[in-house]
Parts: sequence; structure tokens; C-alpha cells
Amino acid sequence: MIIRKGLPADNPALTALWRRSVEATHTFLTGEDIRSIEAELETVYLPAVKVWICDIGGEPAGFMGLDGAKVEMLFVEPERRGQGVGTRLLDHARRLCGRLLVDVNEQNPQARGFYLRYGFRIVGRSSTDSAGRPFPLIHMALE
Repeated sequence: MIIRKGLPADNPALTALWRRSVEATHTFLTGEDIRSIEAELETVYLPAVKVWICDIGGEPAGFMGLDGAKVEMLFVEPERRGQGVGTRLLDHARRLCGRLLVDVNEQNPQARGFYLRYGFRIVGRSSTDSAGRPFPLIHMALE
């Protein structure tokens, strides 16, 4: 596993990875929700963050988007879950930033559990996501 900076040329592969990951974990989203978010992933969301990719055998196994010390996104290939990909990405973010923040969809208990096991603590909640959609968020911090 190697961690490398993402490049704009990686965006199509990351978008496909994002979709597979979301379909496997975000069961509260409708197909329309997924298509709507996906339509902005390459043009709005990925360019707004510093992207780090975990490659295994030259293929992205997962990726993370950082905005300063905030983990704005972390997605792992479904068949790579439980193999340390997300942990390696967070370890990298921690080396870069120290203290980390993340917002987790309340309806995604697997993600919340992952961050809690890593050492994050719940520091707040909001009733909508950052785009105002009706998906409550759990705000978490790692000291």
C-alpha cells in the first residue's frame, strides 16, 4: 500500500470508486441522490480538497480528501474494506495535520464506528449535510 497525491487525471477512477463505495455503504441515499452528488464530484467536490490515494498494485484502493485538518471525504473500494486502507489514509492525514475533524452521515453507522475505533470523539450534530440536504451529520474530532 502506498499513499500518493491525487491528480486530476485520477478523477474518473476516483468517481467510479466513490460510486461503488457509496452504493455499498450509504443505503439511506436514493439513486437520484447518488446521481446528483456524483454529477458534482469531479467538478466541485474533488477540486475543493487535497486528494490522497491509497494504491495497491497500481490501482486506487481508497481515497481521502482533506481541507486543512478536515477529512471531507474518505472512500474505500468495497472489496478492500477491513484491509487497513482507511486506517492508512487517516494515519497519513494525522502525520500531515495532527488534530483532525470529520463529519459522518448519521445514517452510516459503519463509518461512525470506524472513526470511533480510530479514536475520534463525537463533538456535535447537525440536522442537514453541508449542502443543506436532509442527511444529519455527526461532527467528530481527533485530538
